[in-house]
Amino acid sequence: MILITGGLGFIGSHTARALVELGESCVLTQRRQPAPNALLADEIDKRVFLEQVDVTDGEALIEVCERHEVTGIIHLAGAFFGDPIEDARANIGMLFNVVEAARAVGIRRVCIASTIGVYDGGDAGALLESLHLPISAGHGIPMAKKINELLISQLAPATGIELYAARIGAIWGPLGRPAAPFFPTSQLVHAAAAGRELDLGTVDGGRMPYADDGLDLMYVRECGRALAMLQLAEQLNHRVYNVASGRITTNREVVEAITAVAPEAHFDLPDGNDPEYGRSGSWLDTTRLRQDTGFELEYDTERAVADYIGWLRAGNER
Repeated sequence: MILITGGLGFIGSHTARALVELGESCVLTQRRQPAPNALLADEIDKRVFLEQVDVTDGEALIEVCERHEVTGIIHLAGAFFGDPIEDARANIGMLFNVVEAARAVGIRRVCIASTIGVYDGGDAGALLESLHLPISAGHGIPMAKKINELLISQLAPATGIELYAARIGAIWGPLGRPAAPFFPTSQLVHAAAAGRELDLGTVDGGRMPYADDGLDLMYVRECGRALAMLQLAEQLNHRVYNVASGRITTNREVVEAITAVAPEAHFDLPDGNDPEYGRSGSWLDTTRLRQDTGFELEYDTERAVADYIGWLRAGNER
């Protein structure tokens, strides 16, 4: 039984689905009253169990772990509500509560979600987990994740728990935001599925994205499967893993994939890279992930776009 904090969120739901498909059961915690979504409804109270738990409540977390006989934890929950002091206190407190629950119940392996943002842009080319990172960060989320990574490097040997960080790339797909803040993929797919023009007000910078801008995009079904495979792997040889596609996907590729599924869609993106905000220089190296789990991508861009458009046209809101 794997416990996923924030388990009914975007990535959590897909991770739970992947765990079920790999033969594992899971318990999903949410701070608010949990309600099943379309991805998991058929497994609720069978192999997926829902619990309303605030991870800042350490005793409640331990009680749930004991009652469900939890054997592993994937910690995806985070506090990013705007007050930097309260958010920092909550994020650090949740990490300690997760580690304390693992120690109390005898849980061997715990995943701590991190982010591509810890690389802070990085140099062009492959971004490896072994790169030395700056201590500072330009945003509260990667800063919180860097703090967590430092803490687990201390806590893992001290507690004997296998604590590892998953640096998750730019994720998109069903249940995600219709308008992602840093890349236009979701906006393009939603516009095509609905048969409307791209709303530039939802795109980063409020202007038409350039065709050859791109970044390491990973379809959310792949992300969930990668996290599930890491958690269930027989042996992990590292404390940090990149969870990403391992390649750059450009806006041009996305539009071409959309056109293959929805020929009526038309997005006239300007050629080349945005001279001010172009993003096409680096990607996450996934050698560790592939070597330790056997993970390989199953969705190319065209298959992922077709799947997402099909999901939306079937009446799902996101």
